[in-house]
Amino acid sequence: MKRALVAIAALIAVAPLVLHAQRGGRGAATLTGQAGAGEDLTGYWVSLVTEDWRWRMLTPPKGDYPSIPLNAEGRRVADGWDPAKETADDRCKAYGAGNIMRVPTRLHVTWDNENTLKVETDAGQQTRRFDFSQRPPVAIASASDGGLQGVSVATWEYGGGRGPRAGGPVPTAQLKVVTTGMRPGYLQRNGVPYSGNAVVTEYFSRVDEPNGDAYLIVTAIVEDPQYLNTRYARSSHFKREPDGSKWKPSPCE
Repeated sequence: MKRALVAIAALIAVAPLVLHAQRGGRGAATLTGQAGAGEDLTGYWVSLVTEDWRWRMLTPPKGDYPSIPLNAEGRRVADGWDPAKETADDRCKAYGAGNIMRVPTRLHVTWDNENTLKVETDAGQQTRRFDFSQRPPVAIASASDGGLQGVSVATWEYGGGRGPRAGGPVPTAQLKVVTTGMRPGYLQRNGVPYSGNAVVTEYFSRVDEPNGDAYLIVTAIVEDPQYLNTRYARSSHFKREPDGSKWKPSPCE
């Protein structure tokens, strides 16, 4: 199972699908985000920490960031992290859009309205809103302050050259989300930074197993010339839960 998830995540990261569901193909009626959904991502999901355990489950020591492509300025900021001097706001920086999907957490995914998919986390009590209504789908200027979660613009993407048509079948798709306008945050809890100019591109894909289990693969690509030498991609896995009986929100700390 783990190998299958990793393989699928790699394909998502390097070969994004190309057709937006919002457009629906030539001559097709425009669908809302909910009506054009190629996958049902709603429900409760729990993190599966299958890799990078010591960086995700624990707060790593200062300077422990071997896989993150920091430039000289990024290393300078990360190496200056001092947990004894952190404020309450600093302790929430790892729960921003650039890292929240790597935090061990549960997700509660619902439709806030027909063009807004809402993702809540129990860890840190964060709320993300993915907006399908912007056409063309462009992110906001980085100078805007969208809080820890920024402003996220979403589209459904399909393979095979065809998207859904109003009243017709909806093929399998992945959700693409581009987030900008975030407050500066941490890529790890040990002070590894991303700036307010960072762009986070995510792909959400659901995988259903023959035994009825469902998994959510979230591939996130962070671009931040202020602190990174190159794009930084990570894949996080979640398993669907039958209900919210284990949902226990707690503040960031």
